[in-house]
Amino acid sequence: MRIGKAAFGAGCFWHVEESFRKVKGVANTTVGYMGGNVKNPSYKDVCSHKTGHAEVCLVEYDPEKVSYNELLEVFWKTHNPTQLNRQGPDIGDQYRSVIFYYDEKQNKIALESKEKEQKKYKDTIVTQVIPAKTFNKAEEYHQRYLEKNKISGCGF
Repeated sequence: MRIGKAAFGAGCFWHVEESFRKVKGVANTTVGYMGGNVKNPSYKDVCSHKTGHAEVCLVEYDPEKVSYNELLEVFWKTHNPTQLNRQGPDIGDQYRSVIFYYDEKQNKIALESKEKEQKKYKDTIVTQVIPAKTFNKAEEYHQRYLEKNKISGCGF
């Protein structure tokens, strides 16, 4: 079985991870940080707004069971892509709306999806579509946080 990778930032990564964990065909989810300029940042580092990282969910999936387009549909439904550097009560660049693509095919699909999604909004979608960088796994207590703490959701 071939496993695909996708990475999405859509606000607090706890909520994003929980949304993707429910998708049939998703083999694994891991929360962490991507897109910044500091090696191996901690949560505290990212929250300082000095690293440039976004909170992201790395999604490993079986492309024979779920398509990248279907994952993008989940991404768009999990947040408001017109809010710049925030989602609900969470404010800061680490909460930005971003799609990190792993190859040109993902880039093309993501850009087409963004264009299609824009038609649903009056305000401009601010979601970045940029190449994936090094994924830095978040601290263990962040992994499956909502599930472990029996919380139904956060902020959004």
